[in-house]
Formats: sequence, C-alpha cells, structure tokens
Amino acid sequence: MATKSQDRRKVRLSRALGVALTPKAARYLEKRPYAPGEHGRTKRKADSDYAVRLREKQRLREQYGIREKQMRNTFNEARRTQGLTGENLVELLEMRLDALVLRSGFARTTAQARQMVVHRHILVDGQTVDRPSFRVKPGQTIHVKAKSEGTEPFQVAAAGGHADVLPPVPGYLQVELDKLQAQLVRRPKRAEVPVVCDVQLVVEYYAAR
Repeated sequence: MATKSQDRRKVRLSRALGVALTPKAARYLEKRPYAPGEHGRTKRKADSDYAVRLREKQRLREQYGIREKQMRNTFNEARRTQGLTGENLVELLEMRLDALVLRSGFARTTAQARQMVVHRHILVDGQTVDRPSFRVKPGQTIHVKAKSEGTEPFQVAAAGGHADVLPPVPGYLQVELDKLQAQLVRRPKRAEVPVVCDVQLVVEYYAAR
C-alpha cells in the first residue's frame, strides 16, 4: 500500500507533468488541471526546447515508474531495433511484466503491479518471475500463483474491481480476468498503448545527450 506521502508526491508529480499517474491523481487533475504551486494557474513563459523534451521524457518514464538508467537502456535497445525508435521504445516498455500485470487488470496502479511481481505472486508460463522489468514474449502467459488467488487484492481484481480506473484491455492482450490469467498474443503497437507521450520529443531528448 502507498503511504500518504507517496500519494501526495504522485499527485504533485502528476500535476507538474500533466498526466495522471494514479487514480487519486486523476481525480485531482479533474479538479485542478494546472501545475502545483502558487503560480500554477498563471500562464508560464514558454519553456525552452530542452525543457519541453525533458518533461516529455519524464512523463513517459513516470508512467512506467522506472529509473533513468532503465529508461536509457531501453532507449538504446529501441534505437538498435528496426523501425521507428520512439515507437519501439514504448513497445519495449509495454512488454515489461509489471506493465502487462497492470494492463490485464490484476493491479490498480503501476506501483501495485510492481509489488505483486516483486512479492512473487506472478507466474510467466508457470514459472515464478520476481523482476518487474522481465520482458514478456508474444505467446507467453501471465498468471497469478494459485496460493495467491484467494487473497483480497486478487479477489478484487478477478471481480473486475479496477475497471473504473483502468483503460480497456488493449488488443495485444487476451485476458481471462476471472481466472487471473492473461496472454500477450503479439507485440504491442504504439497506437494501442495507453500512455500519454509525444515519443518524438523523447527521441530528440536522448539524441541530444
């Protein structure tokens, strides 16, 4: 469970980046759709190109809740992969196990999905995986461990308890929520991935570094 200080940090960060990072932050953004601080409602001077690119990179990184080193490593892999670097970046991030646990509806937030993986509640093709960054391959099945299925968080998930805060299940996932099981049927496509990001600005940020 997130602490109150963590909740406040996520809300403040969400307002600064203009993207809801948690369900609670989404409610705050509806009421206060402006940046935090005393000058949040006033029109700010135009940001520099660097500041715009930096903020966009931060938006993407925070939506996946990863460290900068992980982000840069994934960017470098995306650059080496055939196709558009920005689209590759989002698609690779989306194949993280914690991201797919969230998209499948097993968790309510990215942080909760990561906790489920770290605490060894999640199986991939029948094997326990405790690394949130684990790259799920198309055709692999994600399942909640049998002895964990009866616990309250997973019972809530199996009953569709997170449907009010999560986007619809994307087409690259086949989910049987009542069985707490999901399969990555194919590689995600950027247009389907429910993250808010101008990927070209992220590419420009790293290309200039």
